[in-house]
Amino acid sequence: MQPVKVPPAPPTPGSDLAKRLFGTWWRRQSPSRQDRYATLGPLVSVLLFLAAIISAFWYLRNEELEREQESVKRDTEIAQQQVRLRLIESQEQLIRMARDIATRAIKPDGFVQPAAGFARERPEITHLMWVDADLRRQASYSSANMHMQVESSPEELDRSLPMPHREGVPERTFEATQQLRYPTYSIPYLNGFGHWVFQLQVPLIDNNRFAGTLIAEYSVEALVRYFIPADVSNRHVVTVIDSQDKVLSSTVMLMPGQIARPASIVHDVPLAPAGNGLKLRVQGYRTSIGLISNTLFWMVAALSTLTVWMLLGTWRHMRRRLQMQNTLVSETNFRRAMENSMLTGMRAMDMEGRITYVNPAFCAMTGFNEQDLIGHLPPFPHWPPDRYDENNRLLQQELQGRSPAGGIEVKAMRKDGSLFDARMYVSPLIDPKGVQTGWMTSMTNITEAKRVRDQLSASHERFTTVLEGLDAAVSVLSVQQGELLFANRSYRLWFGAEARGHAALAGGESAPALLGDFGDSVDSFGGLPTQELTEAGSDPREVYVESLQKWFDVRARYLQWTDGRLAQMLIATDITSRRNAETQAQQQAEKAQVTSRLVTMGEMASSVAHELNQPLTAITNYCNGMVSRVKADAIEKPDLITALEKTAKQAERAAQIIRRIRAFVKRSEPRREPSLAANIVEESVDLAGIELRRRNVALHIYVAQRLPVLMVDPILIEQVLLNLLKNAAEAIDSAGLPLPRRNIELRVIPRHTPDEGGVIEFTVTDSGPGLKEEVIGRLYEAFFSTKVEGLGIGLSLCRSIIESHRGRIRAENLYNGATVVGCRFSFTLPVETAKSTGLETALT
Repeated sequence: MQPVKVPPAPPTPGSDLAKRLFGTWWRRQSPSRQDRYATLGPLVSVLLFLAAIISAFWYLRNEELEREQESVKRDTEIAQQQVRLRLIESQEQLIRMARDIATRAIKPDGFVQPAAGFARERPEITHLMWVDADLRRQASYSSANMHMQVESSPEELDRSLPMPHREGVPERTFEATQQLRYPTYSIPYLNGFGHWVFQLQVPLIDNNRFAGTLIAEYSVEALVRYFIPADVSNRHVVTVIDSQDKVLSSTVMLMPGQIARPASIVHDVPLAPAGNGLKLRVQGYRTSIGLISNTLFWMVAALSTLTVWMLLGTWRHMRRRLQMQNTLVSETNFRRAMENSMLTGMRAMDMEGRITYVNPAFCAMTGFNEQDLIGHLPPFPHWPPDRYDENNRLLQQELQGRSPAGGIEVKAMRKDGSLFDARMYVSPLIDPKGVQTGWMTSMTNITEAKRVRDQLSASHERFTTVLEGLDAAVSVLSVQQGELLFANRSYRLWFGAEARGHAALAGGESAPALLGDFGDSVDSFGGLPTQELTEAGSDPREVYVESLQKWFDVRARYLQWTDGRLAQMLIATDITSRRNAETQAQQQAEKAQVTSRLVTMGEMASSVAHELNQPLTAITNYCNGMVSRVKADAIEKPDLITALEKTAKQAERAAQIIRRIRAFVKRSEPRREPSLAANIVEESVDLAGIELRRRNVALHIYVAQRLPVLMVDPILIEQVLLNLLKNAAEAIDSAGLPLPRRNIELRVIPRHTPDEGGVIEFTVTDSGPGLKEEVIGRLYEAFFSTKVEGLGIGLSLCRSIIESHRGRIRAENLYNGATVVGCRFSFTLPVETAKSTGLETALT
């Protein structure tokens, strides 16, 4: 019988498609990449095999560990349940016994029998005690001695029995039971025998009255010994710990000095229903072999490491074999990449002028490809038809080696017929043997460069036209040489073409133009970086040119000239008209200040007359008295001298008042000088005191000690203070306030603010009716006044004076809740701390 041939199964469409895709991808890879994949394939397979073995071992180990943890948890719950049921059962029987005691079914002399019956079946009970509400022991029973303990010795029950005036665990548990009237467990403590115990105190309730407690003392060690299942204690270590994790009892006792080995599995549960911080801890130890101790694992790891080492050796050998090939390919690719990435068109010709090579940049520049150019003889396709003769002449010049070193500028034609400007450089083409084989030409498209150059020329022309049309003088001077590099029409009109005009406009600066007089021997800018000078500007300043009788606003900065030299540019604007207007405005302001002082003194005329009347009346009285006594020959020489001294003192007082008023109203030029705030306040208060006394207003003054010196015009600041004090007195007088509220406070203190820095603040606070909100907004407007006969220039002038001293003035109402209780005017004056110490010493 002939064997039956089974035809092969047809390939599935999915496997056929995968093979085709893999074959296509494999053929696309380079030979070196195919060798790398062929080497890395076995290496990856071995690494995956080792990872699978490690994962299997890890999974089995974790599964066994989880089983051990579950066993520990289950045994813990079993032990907890046994102890819990025992405690609940004992608690219920104790509650019934306490009920019998409360109903007097059990009396002190009959307590022993039920207590002994209860403790006989419960070896964990060490003591049973009955105490009344006053902590007097009625009866007790101790299972340790197994006999009645009605009159037990204090030594045995001292720590277990609650005592009056003692702070211990039994006493705190007794108080908690008395308050809650519910069975209460105590925290563990050491009893009189040195054993860890805890108490359960059951309240005795007699007709809703607390009559004492029934105390049962449990031994922690007995609970562990008798009620932990044997199979649990055989498998694991069971311990009872308190809230501080202190071991109270354990199924395993250590030898003295022996340290317990840390358990790998630990599970804690509360020792319910005690609720006193006791916890049941079960500790388990792993019995499985770890991953590191598994011999099979290390055998697999050693075999895998050996395989990986052999594969790495093979791969290193293949890398050394392919190193030369890769170096050659890299060198070729690098040279070709350089040629292809160049933006300059390269063209090579043989000695006859035939094109032998063009790079991609040349093709992109002309639009022709390599087939259109290589092998061509003149005329070339990129020559414009109307320039054949000129380009042929230039080609012959190239072939003869007479091309200029700076290149030649030609017109070239693209394939689409458009023209562009190009610059060509020609050099001999030398082979490795030193023989010239042709000519190498590099070509650059300069169409955009020419366009930019033409635009720059046009822009420079427009810029020059704008500068020439400016009304301001613009000049640029070389710093080192002192040469005038540029000057516009306005500068030439005022100063001509001389550099001295630039030096005159430089004003307070060290004029750079003067550097030219010293040649190269002096260079004040040596060592300074040019970039720092050109980036740094200068503040505008005003310069007066004597020869032109003009004021100029000059702005200067350093810049780098077109040839790289450091230069200084000045822009000077004629501000003569503005300065004349400012001078006129200043003169008007000075007249307004004098007028304001005269108006103030006019308003105070009656008060001044009253103030002068007192010393003049005293002088008259003294003189008449002396005349009468002299005629009567009834005066002695000492009395006459005393009367004359008093008369002179009153005359001096009147002269001083007149002198201060004349100094205040005298017209003088504003003059700043070192002044002390205390002196300014003293002069102002002397003048304002006349008005204050007339209006019956009290003034309280506080001037801080050791204030810095102010650089101010004292007369103007006195005018501001006098105006504010007079306004405050008028506001208080017009409000008709009672005498206790007719007060003004003047304070002078130093302050420091982020926006103003160090200043001295003058504050005038009154208790008048305050200012309306709409008035505060217009308070400093000229000719605006809240007085019927006011001119409206006082506060406006005060603001001008303070701001001219670089200070600030402000006004605000004072409130008590929603009620206005006064007004406060304050102004600040800046201080110069650098000069204060010496000036203050000189003034003092």
